[in-house]
Amino acid sequence: MMLHHVSIVVTDLDRSVAFYRDVFGIEQIERPPFNSVGAWFACGALQIHIILNPAGTFRRAATIDTTDGHFAFRTDDFDGCVNDLIAKGFREDAPEGDPWRLRVRRNGPAGFLQAYLLDPDRNIVEINGAP
Repeated sequence: MMLHHVSIVVTDLDRSVAFYRDVFGIEQIERPPFNSVGAWFACGALQIHIILNPAGTFRRAATIDTTDGHFAFRTDDFDGCVNDLIAKGFREDAPEGDPWRLRVRRNGPAGFLQAYLLDPDRNIVEINGAP
Protein backbone atom coordinates (compact mmCIF):
# COMPACT_ATOMS: atom_id res chain seq x y z
CA MET A 1 0.00 0.00 0.00
CA MET A 2 1.17 3.55 -0.71
CA LEU A 3 -0.15 7.06 -0.40
CA HIS A 4 -1.92 8.24 -3.57
CA HIS A 5 -3.11 11.79 -2.85
CA VAL A 6 -3.80 14.47 -0.27
CA SER A 7 -7.00 16.54 -0.44
CA ILE A 8 -7.08 20.16 0.67
CA VAL A 9 -10.28 22.15 1.23
CA VAL A 10 -10.14 25.74 -0.08
CA THR A 11 -12.53 28.69 -0.28
CA ASP A 12 -11.26 30.25 -3.55
CA LEU A 13 -10.27 27.77 -6.26
CA ASP A 14 -8.52 30.18 -8.66
CA ARG A 15 -6.45 31.71 -5.85
CA SER A 16 -5.40 28.28 -4.58
CA VAL A 17 -4.57 26.91 -8.04
CA ALA A 18 -2.31 29.93 -8.61
CA PHE A 19 -0.69 29.48 -5.18
CA TYR A 20 0.22 25.79 -5.59
CA ARG A 21 1.29 26.27 -9.22
CA ASP A 22 3.34 29.44 -8.67
CA VAL A 23 4.81 28.83 -5.20
CA PHE A 24 5.64 25.13 -5.56
CA GLY A 25 5.86 24.79 -9.35
CA ILE A 26 3.68 21.68 -9.47
CA GLU A 27 1.76 20.73 -12.59
CA GLN A 28 -2.02 20.90 -12.76
CA ILE A 29 -3.44 17.69 -14.22
CA GLU A 30 -6.81 16.64 -15.60
CA ARG A 31 -9.52 16.12 -13.01
CA PRO A 32 -12.45 13.75 -13.60
CA PRO A 33 -15.88 15.39 -14.03
CA PHE A 34 -17.05 15.12 -10.41
CA ASN A 35 -20.17 16.95 -9.20
CA SER A 36 -17.91 19.04 -6.96
CA VAL A 37 -15.54 21.83 -7.98
CA GLY A 38 -11.79 21.37 -7.63
CA ALA A 39 -8.38 20.94 -9.23
CA TRP A 40 -5.71 18.24 -9.20
CA PHE A 41 -1.92 18.54 -9.25
CA ALA A 42 0.83 16.00 -9.87
CA CYS A 43 3.63 15.97 -7.32
CA GLY A 44 6.06 13.19 -8.19
CA ALA A 45 4.18 9.91 -7.83
CA LEU A 46 1.58 11.58 -5.59
CA GLN A 47 -1.28 13.97 -6.27
CA ILE A 48 -2.71 16.97 -4.47
CA HIS A 49 -6.48 17.37 -4.83
CA ILE A 50 -7.93 20.81 -4.11
CA ILE A 51 -11.63 20.81 -3.25
CA LEU A 52 -13.71 23.99 -3.22
CA ASN A 53 -15.84 24.62 -0.13
CA PRO A 54 -16.77 28.32 0.11
CA ALA A 55 -18.03 27.73 3.68
CA GLY A 56 -14.49 27.17 4.98
CA THR A 57 -11.84 24.62 5.81
CA PHE A 58 -11.39 22.10 8.63
CA ARG A 59 -8.46 23.91 10.31
CA ARG A 60 -8.62 24.57 14.05
CA ALA A 61 -6.45 27.71 14.04
CA ALA A 62 -5.38 30.44 11.62
CA THR A 63 -1.71 30.18 12.62
CA ILE A 64 1.06 27.67 11.97
CA ASP A 65 0.26 24.97 14.51
CA THR A 66 2.27 21.88 13.57
CA THR A 67 -0.10 19.68 15.58
CA ASP A 68 -2.95 20.66 13.24
CA GLY A 69 -3.65 18.85 9.97
CA HIS A 70 -1.00 19.41 7.31
CA PHE A 71 0.93 17.71 4.52
CA ALA A 72 4.58 17.85 3.49
CA PHE A 73 6.66 18.22 0.36
CA ARG A 74 10.12 16.56 0.49
CA THR A 75 12.97 18.38 -1.25
CA ASP A 76 16.58 17.48 -2.02
CA ASP A 77 17.52 21.19 -1.76
CA PHE A 78 16.02 22.45 1.49
CA ASP A 79 18.04 25.68 1.66
CA GLY A 80 17.34 26.44 -2.00
CA CYS A 81 13.62 25.89 -1.44
CA VAL A 82 13.59 28.14 1.65
CA ASN A 83 15.49 30.84 -0.27
CA ASP A 84 12.97 30.54 -3.12
CA LEU A 85 10.07 30.98 -0.69
CA ILE A 86 11.77 34.06 0.79
CA ALA A 87 12.25 35.45 -2.73
CA LYS A 88 8.48 34.97 -3.26
CA GLY A 89 7.69 37.05 -0.17
CA PHE A 90 7.59 34.60 2.74
CA ARG A 91 9.47 35.79 5.86
CA GLU A 92 10.74 34.10 8.99
CA ASP A 93 10.32 37.38 10.89
CA ALA A 94 6.66 37.83 9.93
CA PRO A 95 4.40 37.81 13.00
CA GLU A 96 2.47 34.69 13.95
CA GLY A 97 -0.80 34.67 11.99
CA ASP A 98 0.65 36.66 9.06
CA PRO A 99 -0.13 34.75 5.83
CA TRP A 100 3.50 35.31 4.70
CA ARG A 101 5.02 33.75 7.84
CA LEU A 102 7.66 31.09 7.25
CA ARG A 103 8.66 28.94 10.22
CA VAL A 104 11.97 27.09 9.73
CA ARG A 105 13.18 24.30 12.04
CA ARG A 106 16.74 23.18 11.55
CA ASN A 107 17.17 21.22 14.79
CA GLY A 108 13.67 19.96 15.53
CA PRO A 109 12.71 16.67 17.15
CA ALA A 110 11.86 15.05 13.78
CA GLY A 111 15.56 14.70 12.92
CA PHE A 112 15.25 16.42 9.54
CA LEU A 113 14.94 20.00 8.28
CA GLN A 114 11.42 21.47 8.28
CA ALA A 115 9.78 24.67 7.08
CA TYR A 116 6.11 25.55 7.46
CA LEU A 117 3.92 28.08 5.69
CA LEU A 118 0.22 28.72 5.12
CA ASP A 119 -1.64 28.53 1.82
CA PRO A 120 -4.25 31.23 1.02
CA ASP A 121 -6.87 29.35 3.08
CA ARG A 122 -4.40 28.93 5.94
CA ASN A 123 -3.88 25.22 5.34
CA ILE A 124 -0.46 24.29 6.73
CA VAL A 125 2.15 23.17 4.20
CA GLU A 126 5.43 21.62 5.38
CA ILE A 127 8.62 21.45 3.34
CA ASN A 128 11.24 19.05 4.64
CA GLY A 129 14.67 17.77 3.71
CA ALA A 130 17.56 15.69 4.97
CA PRO A 131 19.74 17.29 7.67
